Amino acid sequence: MRPGRHLARLHAWLVPAESGQGWVVYLWLIYLAFFFVEWLFRPVSPLEIGLAAATMAAFLVLYFSAWRRKGATALAHIGAITALGAAWTPFNAGASVLFIYAASFAFRVGPPRRALVVVFAVAGLAGLVAWWSQPALHYWLPGVFVSLVIGVANIYFGERERHNAELRLTQAEVRRLARVAERERIARDLHDVLGHTLSLITVKSELAGRLVDKDPARARNELASIEHSARTALSEVRQAISGFNEQTLEQALEQARLTLRAADVELELELDRQLDVSLPHQAMLSLVIREAVTNVLRHAEARNCWIRLAAETCGGLRLEVADDGRGSARPDGSGMQGMRARVEALGGEFRVDNDRGVRIVAVIPENAST
Repeated sequence: MRPGRHLARLHAWLVPAESGQGWVVYLWLIYLAFFFVEWLFRPVSPLEIGLAAATMAAFLVLYFSAWRRKGATALAHIGAITALGAAWTPFNAGASVLFIYAASFAFRVGPPRRALVVVFAVAGLAGLVAWWSQPALHYWLPGVFVSLVIGVANIYFGERERHNAELRLTQAEVRRLARVAERERIARDLHDVLGHTLSLITVKSELAGRLVDKDPARARNELASIEHSARTALSEVRQAISGFNEQTLEQALEQARLTLRAADVELELELDRQLDVSLPHQAMLSLVIREAVTNVLRHAEARNCWIRLAAETCGGLRLEVADDGRGSARPDGSGMQGMRARVEALGGEFRVDNDRGVRIVAVIPENAST
């Protein structure tokens, strides 16, 4: 087995994929250097070196183990790391870095309120122990302050990742339900189309068979009718399959509503019900709506979204997707460029405004070719 594969397996064992941390976990270990800074300014005994080595070994075991723990088990790991910091603080001011590591795992204990209690408990203990053993302000204040900052920041990012994971699950479920509904629609369409047409062809075939000898002219007419029915059925089947591959506006809007609702974003629709939009144009507009909604979810941090579809005064269609988020859409992003390419391929116009949220405008001319 190649060394790279050994390294990947070791990484997967040390840092579980569900933690969402990747290789940055190793980068954070660089802060352990603060533990040894004091050694540069005073003599160090062999006993202290041995105890420090044992402490680092114990810390690394707790550190990598904590990434796969939650709840009470994670709290136990935090307590063990805090105990190491408390034991070393009277002898080494740099041991305050262990309190920071302990506070950084508080987000794995549970809900934000419980995690905040853990952060303040770790920071309070760090301040108490350091104040008792290292009374000088510059010894204990940085460790307490950084513990609070790192602990609270990790709680925030942990909650955001949890919400994102829930949103991904919700979107996957919406897509699954959409596929199920689409398969059911195809089954209904094929049943309705083929059931009636095949029954008609069977009856006409039997009639033509009986008329071949008695009335050849009428039999030829029946055979021509059978051919016409078969061609019609084939066309209708193709339309049904085409509908399976190309999403309609109604389906796109319903999917947008479900997806935004899962993210607590209120959707307001303004549609001109008198519009007669061709299926190819519906498919293209559906792709624009889907990409625009994805942008709202990923980047906007919006609470409200508006989708407007109306006829242009000079002919054609005008689609607008707007939100009240932070206006962070990048016109040169791959998603925006993809939407622009689809609209401009039809001779249309595509604009993105980042003033007071994001507003995406797609205008398709009346005589657009598909």
